[in-house]
Amino acid sequence: MKLFCCIILGAFMVMSASCSHNSKETRRMQTVKIDTVFSVEGQTPLQFPGKVKAAQDVNLSFRVSGTIGKICVEDGARVRKGQLLAQLDPTDYRIQLEATEAEYQQVKAEMALYKDNGTTPNANDKAVYGLKQITAKYQHHKDQLEYTNLYAPFDGFVQKHLFDEHETVGAGMPVISMISQGAPEVEINLPAAEYIRRTQFTRYHATFDIYPGKFYPLECISITPKANANQLYSMRLRIVQDGKPSPSPGMNTMVTVFCSAGDMHSLSVSSGAVLQKNGKAAVFVYDPSKGTVRSCEVTVLRLL
Repeated sequence: MKLFCCIILGAFMVMSASCSHNSKETRRMQTVKIDTVFSVEGQTPLQFPGKVKAAQDVNLSFRVSGTIGKICVEDGARVRKGQLLAQLDPTDYRIQLEATEAEYQQVKAEMALYKDNGTTPNANDKAVYGLKQITAKYQHHKDQLEYTNLYAPFDGFVQKHLFDEHETVGAGMPVISMISQGAPEVEINLPAAEYIRRTQFTRYHATFDIYPGKFYPLECISITPKANANQLYSMRLRIVQDGKPSPSPGMNTMVTVFCSAGDMHSLSVSSGAVLQKNGKAAVFVYDPSKGTVRSCEVTVLRLL
């Protein structure tokens, strides 16, 4: 990207005319406004609107289908990891397990009988394979009975339950929405012009209208390498807990991003000073020692 300095603010036009009147020549020149540009680094850092999100925001579901027998928590309840949240009616799965357990015990007894009385190698192999098969089936049905219970995967809060008791749900259907209790995150969207400068980002902070005068330090978590449909790149930042009131998920915020200059010295000019010349952006640069101007090609980085 090209750098520029000492840019004239305003279009420069020179008009001249000559006529002969009593052998005297008259010239007219149009005046223009000039100004000295200043460094972008001296201006307000980059700012982007953002929204607070929970570090984890999940919809929990049962791994088996059935009728909801009990919802154990209310909306907004604070829960601990491993706490029981909901249960399916386990009757059908319990009966299925009892039948499989009886079959499992029978096969085990037959296997012991084969070993005690002796048998042919072929019959023994069938007994071994049969025991492995019924053992796997027995364990699967034990797991299915356990899957009728839904537990909290982490410490946090219940946002809402999506089904009520006595309703039938399929495996994988969201039943309870839950958010984590840990440090919240902030998500912002970066335009491409700022995304390519991401290595120059040095520090960040967030401000909230409901907490006037408070600055919340942020830590960068990740920046998506692919733009969305609006040509914006999502950036996630973690709010550093330093004793201030913790913002809640869903709150709007303004994120300030501080950048280092790197090996580039960017300058800021009025948009009216940027002209188009041969399809490229250019400005007029004024030389006060000579009282002349010259055209200078520039690269427009962004609009402030």
